[in-house]
Amino acid sequence: MYVCICNGITESDIEQAVDEGCNSLHHLESRLGVSNQCGSCACDAKACLDRTMEKQMASDGLVNI
Repeated sequence: MYVCICNGITESDIEQAVDEGCNSLHHLESRLGVSNQCGSCACDAKACLDRTMEKQMASDGLVNI
């Protein structure tokens, strides 16, 4: 699903960026350009970032879901 229509950023793009070390909305903005046009995707991008990081931590055994 598209998260940022302005820049064509998908959930998969955000998941990949997290896998490669992005851990904040600021990092996503810098790396992918998410939320740097109209900004309406910031909340959805942050939610996707949080979900992905939570899944990553769970798979690493750092948190229970």
